[in-house]
Amino acid sequence: MTDAPGDGRPALSARGLSKRFGPRVAVDALDLDVPAGSFFGLVGPNGSGKTTTLRMAAGLERPDAGQVWIAGHDTWADPVTVHQLLGVVPDPMHLFDRLTAWEFLVHLGELRAMDPEAVQVRAAELFSVLGIADDATSMIGGYSHGMRKKTALAAALLHRPAVLLLDEPFEGVDPVSAVTVRELLGRYRSAGGTVVFSSHVMELVERSCDHVAIMTAGRVLAAGSLDAVRGDAANLEDAFISLVGAAPTAADRLGWLDEPGGARS
Repeated sequence: MTDAPGDGRPALSARGLSKRFGPRVAVDALDLDVPAGSFFGLVGPNGSGKTTTLRMAAGLERPDAGQVWIAGHDTWADPVTVHQLLGVVPDPMHLFDRLTAWEFLVHLGELRAMDPEAVQVRAAELFSVLGIADDATSMIGGYSHGMRKKTALAAALLHRPAVLLLDEPFEGVDPVSAVTVRELLGRYRSAGGTVVFSSHVMELVERSCDHVAIMTAGRVLAAGSLDAVRGDAANLEDAFISLVGAAPTAADRLGWLDEPGGARS
């Protein structure tokens, strides 16, 4: 067994984390440290291993090799403590379509042995801030994707965890609601919480995060403060492209795109 890394107890640490799905390597001996109290962006192209990494960190996917610690607690050796420390918005989201959002959060509060009155107050405030209070008594099965994301975020925040793991939390959320979510997460982080979220939208990560890791093919290419990873590049997207590369469009293909418009056979 690998010893938990470092003094200062990072909010999340991974060592040698690996996962295969058949012949495909999803995560390849990944090492990562997320500083406590940081707003950490895990970025990479689709299929880079971001979702699998977060699912293994949350205990939703068992790694083939390696370990993950949440605030110094091994995700798989000490799952009860880790469950108390974490709030998770996974992909896919684990919601109950035949419950209302109210019923869902009340059920989660009971599972966590929370004070029922505190659950009612917190749920009401979360639904109001996230703009779903009017729909909170309707069944989740009828929700839009954005409403489901906000319900999952409310559930993740209900017990005020130490660490939030969010997989593409802004995907399908309208721009106005996205601002609200960023402000909510910023307030949580300002009080000492740690936010780790995955995204392939560089502008969003650059606007929100102070630390970032760039992934591709299941490996971390660069990690650290936003300024350190960005380096001399004009922005995070340019730094990302310089590390990951971009597939050029072959000049001898898609020539029909260069032709004048109009339907042709």
